[in-house]
Order: sequence, then structure tokens, then C-alpha cells
Amino acid sequence: MRHSGQQERDVDHDVVMVGGGPAGCAAALFTARYGLDTIVFDKGSAALRRCAYLENYLGFPGGIEVGVFHDLMHAHVQKVGGEIVPETVVSVEREDADDPFVVETQAGRRCTASNVVAAAWYDGSYLRSLDEDEMVAEDEHHGEVEERFDPEYADADGRTPIKGLYVASPAGGRSAQAIVVAGHGAHVARCLLEDRRRQRGYSGGVAPHYDWLRSDAEFSGEWADRGRWREWFHNEIDASGLSSERLEDLRERYIDRAFETRRTDEEIDKEAERGLRRLVDTIGTDRVLDAVDDAEIKRYARDGGDPAGE
Repeated sequence: MRHSGQQERDVDHDVVMVGGGPAGCAAALFTARYGLDTIVFDKGSAALRRCAYLENYLGFPGGIEVGVFHDLMHAHVQKVGGEIVPETVVSVEREDADDPFVVETQAGRRCTASNVVAAAWYDGSYLRSLDEDEMVAEDEHHGEVEERFDPEYADADGRTPIKGLYVASPAGGRSAQAIVVAGHGAHVARCLLEDRRRQRGYSGGVAPHYDWLRSDAEFSGEWADRGRWREWFHNEIDASGLSSERLEDLRERYIDRAFETRRTDEEIDKEAERGLRRLVDTIGTDRVLDAVDDAEIKRYARDGGDPAGE
């Protein structure tokens, strides 16, 4: 869902994501779904590739092949409007705090961005021109002292002293497991969105963005009335410093967006069918069929699609 006027400055992208592993893809999923122009640079060197087989990611009871999981992540980002580019970022620079970031890749591509999210597991040297003295820490490894990107440079929410720069990885212990990394990436993206919303005038409980769809039942009774949403909005927001016109504009935009998340039972069923189809297409129809033996397919067809035969 894209919204006009998202890029307020003359930049190529709202968000540049450096790294397309679980952290980068989870973060990109949230920023792209929110309507921000999001590009993910990923050369395929994510630490996840070192894993022989992914067995502890929620939702895959039999585990999942790392390559397939990687394809699913990228397909999801692309489905919501994010762009995946197989290149390595070698530098991120900026002249002034109010200027856009200039991102350059190993292949010579240059682009500008309002926000950069570091989500690559390697050393972070591509960021050093922004704040080298503070970003670099010394680490003793096998008796040798090495310089590395300081995982404590960003706070627990991924925010850094540099406006518009966020770090989802490296993040110390939060970079340990794929599911933890993905959760942290999503959290950092939500913090980016919250900061953006605060810059636009939202505050209090209105500023944090919760990305979820709502069923018809959520809009029943008093919550079917925009007046009830207006009441909630005014109870949550700090209106000091806002003109009545600006407050009304923010309020109606917020309520419009809330109602855009509404889904009927029929729409939910269609989304579920599309989601399953996209999953099978990404994994590969032949691979899915190969995983099911002939007897099971015949039983499934005989029982009218009921795997339990009830």
C-alpha cells in the first residue's frame, strides 16, 4: 500500500537496507508495507548461509532448507513493494545532518536515501565515514586485537546518534539466531516508523505503528463509528503545538488508515488462498508434490480435500 508524497526530499529511496538476511528482510517488510520506498542491497553473504539446516524458526515444524527460507524472505519483501538488489554496499556517506545519505555499492551504483538501516552481519566498515571514532571498538580474538563495528553503538531499539541511521545488525547477542535476528530487525523498523510519525506530528500512543489487519468484528459496535476513533485519538495524542487544522488532518489520516486495515471474512479467505498459492509457487510446485506420496494424494482427493478424512 503506497501513499503519495512519502519522499519529502529529493532522494532516490526513503529507506536503504544494507543486508538481506532475516534482520534486513524483516525490517524491509515493515517499511515497505508502510508505504516507504525501500531497497535492500544483499550480496547473499548473510551469516544464515553458514547454517546447514534451519530447524528452530517458528512455523516450520519439520525445519526448512536455508536456501528455500532465503527465497521466501526475498519473495515476501518483493511482494509488498520492496526492491532486492544483489550488490554489496561499500560506503555510506553524508555531508551534513540534514543532507540525504549517499550509498555506494561495489558495482559502482550510487543512490541517496533519507534513512539507512544497517542489517549486515559483517564489520560495518562501510559506515565509518559517518562517525568513525565512536563506531569502532577493539576486540581481542585468538590473542590478536582487531577493530570491529561496536555493537553497542546503537541503542536497544537500533537508534544511533546519527539522524536517519539505524542498526539492526550487528547487534551483539541479538544476532545469534535467525528468529531473534528477524524479530530485532522488525523492531528496529517499527522504531524508524515511530520516529517518522513523530516528525509528522503524531505523539503518545498514536505514534507507534502496529502493522496488522483487522477483521470486521474489530469494527463492530461503537468502533464502527468514526466518532469513537476520534475520541480515542484525542485521548492518546499530545496536541500541544498543533494547530486545529493540523490536528484534524492527522486524526482523519490515522482513522482512514485504520479503516483500510479492515477485512471481511470473504477477503480473509481470498488472502489465505493467495498466500498459500504464493508459498507453493516460491518453494516450487514440483518440490511440494514430490514431498507428498501418491497414496496421500489419492486419499486427499477421495476425501474432498480433508486430510483427516473426516
